Amino acid sequence: MNHVPRQVLVTGGAGFIGSNFVAALLASDPGVRVVNLDLMTYAADPDILPRFDASGRHVFVHGDICDAELVARLLREHDVDTIVHFAAETHVDRSITGPGDFVRTNVDGTFVLLEAARQAWLAEGRSAQGRRFHHISTDEVYGSLGPDDAPFTESSPYAPNSPYSASKAASDHLVRAYHRTYGLPVVTTHCSNNYGPYQHDEKFIPTIIRCCLAGEPIPVFGTGGNSRDWLYVDDHCRGIDRVLRDGRTGETYNIGGGCELNNIQVAEKLCALMDEHHPEGAPHRRLISFVADRPGHDWRYAIDAGKMREELGWVPKENFDAAIKKTVDWYLASRNR
Repeated sequence: MNHVPRQVLVTGGAGFIGSNFVAALLASDPGVRVVNLDLMTYAADPDILPRFDASGRHVFVHGDICDAELVARLLREHDVDTIVHFAAETHVDRSITGPGDFVRTNVDGTFVLLEAARQAWLAEGRSAQGRRFHHISTDEVYGSLGPDDAPFTESSPYAPNSPYSASKAASDHLVRAYHRTYGLPVVTTHCSNNYGPYQHDEKFIPTIIRCCLAGEPIPVFGTGGNSRDWLYVDDHCRGIDRVLRDGRTGETYNIGGGCELNNIQVAEKLCALMDEHHPEGAPHRRLISFVADRPGHDWRYAIDAGKMREELGWVPKENFDAAIKKTVDWYLASRNR
């Protein structure tokens, strides 16, 4: 039976992927009400919140997913039937220099949400029918692929290599355990590298755009040969929605863009686009600067999204060249507001 979300708690809904998902959910389903819980750290965008409020079906709560009393109260007061859990510390470099924040938010925060859902939905013999906990994770929990390895599938073994990916792997295992031990109705999705509007400046693609605009060196780790599968954020949000509604309880689904590029290819494509859109300082490729590699830098990620295609009929709609142009257009328009 399909899950029909009505009262949805979205954690991290003022961040990059979370905010794009909230916007898509409110626009596509007039029966949904969203409670948006976000701590508003540096990675959140307060300017995005007013566009949600216009729907009349959005409530913003400035708070911490580690605050058990707050989370329990929100589930109770809003009769939450669906949790979509985006809130996380995500920047690998930050996890290397300050891993404690990642353990607290990604592991402890996920535990608080799971325990609150268990108490609200399952305590005292209650049935969890019509409830769902959707945990958003990453392909980085699977570790690194070699040049000739097959892409990650849902059965790939976990082998996280950074404090970030280790903290996400730990949260994945907690989600699975709450399903197996308590019967909590969960689904988990792992995504590849996202890009698109509202992504924070610290990430790779916004960094390249910002450096081109400022005429500053574009930092590229090592030789730029590290490879990633790139997924446009709108495609990711459609995939999340399909799994949320139609995915099988207890299952994991990998959502990938089917577009594998190495970092130097991405940098060169963006530099060429910036030559067209911001010709001052062109050619921008001259700004590319190879820097010391990140400790434990994973060489390659690639996702096999066959399960999404075969079970749920989802495939990415966007190709990288068209979607990266839309992304550049958005950043330039945002800069000129």
